[in-house]
Amino acid sequence: MTLGLLVLRIVVGALFVGHGAQKLFGFFGGHGLDGTGAFFESLGLRPGRMMALAAGLAELTGGALFGLGLLTPLAATLLIAVMVTAIATVHGRNGIWVTDGGVEYNLVLGSIAFAVTSIGAGKWSLDHLLGLHLAGAKWAVDALVVGLIAGLATIPVRRPSVHGTTGDTPARA
Repeated sequence: MTLGLLVLRIVVGALFVGHGAQKLFGFFGGHGLDGTGAFFESLGLRPGRMMALAAGLAELTGGALFGLGLLTPLAATLLIAVMVTAIATVHGRNGIWVTDGGVEYNLVLGSIAFAVTSIGAGKWSLDHLLGLHLAGAKWAVDALVVGLIAGLATIPVRRPSVHGTTGDTPARA
């Protein structure tokens, strides 16, 4: 189980770090803060650049913490919040399957964050090395609830853009 958790944490964490780096710095084919901010504006997330900064930092920080197995409930909270926002602003209207731009991928990633928090980051984690006991149902449910609240808190900020769109463009958040 230790090796499996390590691989899961590193892969998922690294992918989130990559997505954060796309938003923040334009790495890995991303559009950086300005491009991501403009995309977020088209979704009605305003101010777009600030929302892009928040999402990028949440993904970068949450992904790094998750991969290291450090403060796992905080990492899960950040990752769940970003996935909830992505579902609420882009993918939710497209159904379940990722092939249709749906919520499938976001649900899988959020579920992984929840599950790892529930069972713990494993013996090969900084949580374990530092003697931090941050695992169990209560930690996982707390991460889920706070992540849901934080993710949904962005929704009241959504307003139609000057062009009259509320983000019906099928794209990734």
